[in-house]
Amino acid sequence: MKWLFSSALVLAWTAVASAKSFSGDRLLVVLEEQSEREKYSVFLEDLTSRGFSTTVQSPKADKLSLFRHGARAYDHVLLLPAKSKGLGPAFTANNILEFLKLEGNVLVALSSESATPTAVQSALLELDISIPADKGAVVVDHFNYDSSSASDKHDVLLLQSPGALRSDVKNYFGGEGYIAVPRAVGQVLGNESPLLSPVLRAPSTAYSYNPKDEAEAVEDPFAVGAQLNLISAIQANNAARLTVVGSAEMLQNKWFAESAKLGSKSIKTANREFAHQLSAWTFKETGVLKIGKIIHYQDEGKSKKMNTSVAVPENNPTIYRVKSDVHFQVEISEYSNDRLIPFVPAANDNIQLEFSMLSPFQRLNLSPIAQTANATIFGVSFRTPDQHGIFNFRINYRRPFLTNIDEKRQVTVRHFAHDEWPRSWQISGAWVWIGGIWITVAGWLAFVALWLYSAPTERSVKKTQ
Repeated sequence: MKWLFSSALVLAWTAVASAKSFSGDRLLVVLEEQSEREKYSVFLEDLTSRGFSTTVQSPKADKLSLFRHGARAYDHVLLLPAKSKGLGPAFTANNILEFLKLEGNVLVALSSESATPTAVQSALLELDISIPADKGAVVVDHFNYDSSSASDKHDVLLLQSPGALRSDVKNYFGGEGYIAVPRAVGQVLGNESPLLSPVLRAPSTAYSYNPKDEAEAVEDPFAVGAQLNLISAIQANNAARLTVVGSAEMLQNKWFAESAKLGSKSIKTANREFAHQLSAWTFKETGVLKIGKIIHYQDEGKSKKMNTSVAVPENNPTIYRVKSDVHFQVEISEYSNDRLIPFVPAANDNIQLEFSMLSPFQRLNLSPIAQTANATIFGVSFRTPDQHGIFNFRINYRRPFLTNIDEKRQVTVRHFAHDEWPRSWQISGAWVWIGGIWITVAGWLAFVALWLYSAPTERSVKKTQ
């Protein structure tokens, strides 16, 4: 049996053998004022305990760069709020986008108390994420707020941990309890990009408001209700991830396991656990899919199964025949917190196989048929179409919060060979035509025999006088 491995995934696995993140452990924490570091000490210590090599730098530090010799100098960036509008030459909008193109991951934390740097605003606009242009705009909700710390301003929102966004999407931000989101900057996602996903939406009663406005009523708010996202995420086609947290304050020590009050109900905030889940997804500790072995073969009346030790030469052929039975199997694993586990799709989700030329001739759901210690084996059987040409086995699986799978295996589909067609006498429907041919032959022979062996009639001679 011929096994096919992806060399890029093998190299990535070798690079992260000592880290929990699938893409590396080099983490750059961008913090303009080192005095602010103590506010995030618990969150940063959690990241260090999970295997990240953390470097805390000011954005305007000398020789700070996201790149070295044309490659990433860091695997992940945590961008905390800055007091100034400029972040220096290392963090221009182009550099942030280029870092994403090189498969780097970025966690951006915003604050309503400081102006969002121009480079960050421009980079987010390129990704179709809009934030308020004016400084001080916060999300306010008069129904879901902490009555102990924001009894007047109602700008500390208390929201339940986000569950599954859809039934066909795996949930990586679950958990129980309430999350405190103090003084958040709301975001609005564009409708054109399928790469954007909301992580935490604002309640329907929330709206964006600038307390510095002297008007008593908000006539033209930035966005209201479910239009507002408190936390947003984007996963690029190359699997690079960027998460925008509207409230950097929710990552600070004072809101980890803090007592809060929702109406008359006293609760403990679950910000620390939620920050762990959010950073784990952003820095590729969860939600990473890996393709293992792929086999396909033509059914020749023999029972074949995936085996990890025996190599069978007839697997993964390059040529198939039209109208023949084909079996396809693939191993899919999910990387979760430093190990590979069998991948289990969401309840109403399906992984599909396409057997396509220019367009799919077959599009079939792959079903789990077996499970190993670290992978699920999906398989399906089908019949090749009555069409010759160059075809592809293709798995194109794209879901929010999961890395994309796009695997192709090219094969040729040929017509029947001259000795593979069934003989005419084996087809019962042809017996009438075969009989007609032989009856015609027999009738012609009988006619010829009758013509040859029939005596000619004597011609009478007319006598004349």
